[in-house]
Order: sequence, then structure tokens, then C-alpha cells
Amino acid sequence: MFIVFRLRISMYNRDVHGGFMNKKSLLIITFLFFQSIIHNLGHPVTPAFVSGLGIEDYMFGLFFAAMSFGLMVGAPIWGILSDRGHRKLWIILGLSMYTIGQFGFGYVGDQTWMVVFRLFSGFGVVSAITIYTAIIVEQTASKDRGKLLAYLAASSTLGASLGYYLGGFFATNPEMVSLLGTDELKTMFLIQAILNAFYTLMIFLTLKETKVQYSYQQRPSMIEGLKSITKIDRSLLVFFVSVTLINMAATNLSKYIDVYFIDLGYSEQDLGTYVMVTGIVSLLTSIFIVKYATRIKKQLVLMSVMMIISSVIVFIVFRSVHFMVLMYTLYLGYVIMKTIYVPLEQSYIAKEAKEGQYGSMMGLRQSFVSLGMVLGPMIGGFIYDKSPLLLFDFNGYLFIAGVLLIGVVVWIERIKMDRIQKANAYLGNELSESQIKS
Repeated sequence: MFIVFRLRISMYNRDVHGGFMNKKSLLIITFLFFQSIIHNLGHPVTPAFVSGLGIEDYMFGLFFAAMSFGLMVGAPIWGILSDRGHRKLWIILGLSMYTIGQFGFGYVGDQTWMVVFRLFSGFGVVSAITIYTAIIVEQTASKDRGKLLAYLAASSTLGASLGYYLGGFFATNPEMVSLLGTDELKTMFLIQAILNAFYTLMIFLTLKETKVQYSYQQRPSMIEGLKSITKIDRSLLVFFVSVTLINMAATNLSKYIDVYFIDLGYSEQDLGTYVMVTGIVSLLTSIFIVKYATRIKKQLVLMSVMMIISSVIVFIVFRSVHFMVLMYTLYLGYVIMKTIYVPLEQSYIAKEAKEGQYGSMMGLRQSFVSLGMVLGPMIGGFIYDKSPLLLFDFNGYLFIAGVLLIGVVVWIERIKMDRIQKANAYLGNELSESQIKS
């Protein structure tokens, strides 16, 4: 953690990448790192906790789906609210909801109410995720945007990996169990709620309010905000569907690799170590590779190539008898591709947003991401029961389907450019795409 902190300070003090990371961007990246640690502490113990309550195994998937549904519903609402100002207030309110939701999930003891609290947690926690991304997008020059979004994603991934590891350590290490009382697994959710409350207080004390640039010099109302997201460009809508399919695959790989490790006879420690390695690889990729990827002009083509390579990796790894060897070699190539893809995808979406609507657009993006997080495990659970290999193949085909939709986006954009060129030839002027639309 000390090394990561020194590295971030270095990025702030020295212009090492040809860009500039301002103090607020550095603060937000650090916030998300700590948030990801706290919010992943309960994940390693959740299956055992649910089983210990005598709840059927299928409910574990339902709990995950309920939280993802909360993310999907909450994201556009928080995004629209953030475009109206008072972003710090919405972050604090959402995180406070998450604190209540996690405590309720751990202590209510009734599976129906546990679903409700999970939904409540998802609805609340997405406020910070959405608004942090909107602030980074809004306050960063387009040439540096992909780089900073990569740092944001890497801090989240590394924090999640560390939180996952610490959660398992607190629940299994004899000294920690004696000190924290985590022999009762519900105590982990109490610890999570307390730490999240302190984290929320830290934001209240240290994060300064952000001035929002309103489009047309006025605040959009909630109704106007909801109407605006129904009028998005056709190519962007197709791209959002592609994002959903790719996130279905990515979520399935993330969730069911955990199960697959245990089914193959590997220990929880083996799994935790591997998750930590993927977090480190993601961080290094964000620092040393993403900056070059963002310089490539044909971003959609690059995303397509990476998803095709990802599908090939998935098809190979899960058929091999040398599974663990390939997970630490070839599969880390997929981890690198995924790390590069996320900031490129976010940058493309941000490019399509109008001034004053970055929060709404990032909220809409998070909804499509969360839709993939809902549909992926719901469908994946049934497929995994039939055959784990069939599920992993299904994820590979989802990547390919996402690529086909990106191809449709490229085709639509080419038609747009033809229209612009014809209009310029007719009018004798050099007009932009936005001028042609108007």
C-alpha cells in the first residue's frame, strides 16, 4: 500500500506521462482504492455465511443479482442528480445507504429481507462509482482522459483484490478471529459497515464540492434528465448493448472462476493469491501500457481486436490439463486486455456526452454494465450446473457478439462521416458532426 501511495504522489508531483493529474483526480483515485478494499471484505465469507444460515445455494446468486439490479436502477438516477450539482452530498448519501444495507444484510437473518438490503446497498453504492467517474471525465482533457480512467479502474481492481484477501484473512487467521470475533461471520459485515462509515466521514471532511458546467446554462430537472437519456445516438445505443454483453462475460469469468478453483480442489488461499496477482497485473498495465493504447486513433478497432484475443484465451485456458499454469500465464493476457478495454470504452462514451451531462451519461453507462452483471450470473448459474466448460465457452461467444456489435457501430459512424462529407461538398464549408446534427 505504501508503494502504491508513493507512486500516486509521484504521478501528481511529476508530469511523467505528458499529462497532468490534478489534486482532485488523485484524491478520487485514492478514495476508490480504499472504497474497493472496504466493499470487498465481505465477499470471501458470503457463501459460507449464507450456507451457515441454512439458506439454499441458489439464493447466493439471487443476492448478487439483487445488488446488481440496485446498481442498474441507481446509476442513471445518481448521474442525473450529480449533473444538477451537490455531488458531494449524493456521494455521502449513497455511501450511507450502503452502510445500512451491509449491516442489515449481515444481521437481519431473513432471506427475503437480505435480498431487500442487498438491493438497497447496490442502489446506494453506485452513487460514488458513477460520480467519481463523471468528475474525472469532466475535469480531464480528452488526451489524458483514458489514462486517468485507467488509473481509476486499476485502483478499484487492486483495492478489490486486497479487500478480498483481507476478508479471507480476517475470517480464518486465528489471531484475527480472536481479536475481531469473526468466528461469527456476520461480524465481517459489521466491520464493513463501520469502516464504510469512517470512509464516508473522510469524504465529508476532505472532498471539496465540484462546480458543474450546466448545458444551456441551466440545471436539468430530473424529468428532463430521464428524457435526455432516451434520446441517445443510435450508434451509442448499439455500443451500450455491446458493453452489456462484454460485461456479462467478464462478470461470469470473475464469479465462476472462484467456484471453479474450489471445484478443482484448490484452496481459498490459492484463490486469494491469484486474485491478488491479477490486481497487481491490472495496476502495472494501467501505469505502463494504457498510455500507449490511448494514443491509437482507431479505438473501436483496438477494442474489437482485444475482445477477439480474449475469447481465444478463454477457449484455450479452460480446456487445458495445465489449468493453473495457464491461469498464471496466458489468462493474465486476458486480464491485461480487460484493463485496457475499460478506459477506452469509458473514453468513447464520454466523447459522445454533451457538456453538463457527463454524470447522466456515466450513470447510463453504469446501468448497461450492471445489466450485464445481473444477466451474466443469472444465466451463467444454470449453464455452470450443466457444464463449467460450456459456461466458459458461452463467455467467449459473448465477447465475439460484443465485437460484432462494435462492428455495427463502426458501420454507423462511417455512414455519418459520408453524410458530413456530402454536406461539406454541398455547402462548401468544413462542418463538424455536431453541426450537421443540428
